Amino acid sequence: MAYSSDLSDAEWEIVEPLLLELLPKKKKTRPAKWTNRVIINGILYQLKNGCNWGDLPRDLLPYSTVYWHYKQWRAAGALTELMHRLHQQVREQVKKNPNGQP
Repeated sequence: MAYSSDLSDAEWEIVEPLLLELLPKKKKTRPAKWTNRVIINGILYQLKNGCNWGDLPRDLLPYSTVYWHYKQWRAAGALTELMHRLHQQVREQVKKNPNGQP
């Protein structure tokens, strides 16, 4: 089930390379059970809806997993830097085309 807070494929194509560059490197002890896209969609759901982490829908991944990644990524500065870079990209697009015409 998709939520309105989920990233579209086009949005994910923009976010994924930035996220991979910014996320803290960690030891690979076993294959990841969840993709970064699913994790970021869980984070975006919580941020958009303002619910408690424990109130994330059951069809998403476990709330403890979403929250753990959110804490790790926030502490590493990855989320702040992601937003900064996305803002930079938008500003560059506006500078190139200030009237918004294709």
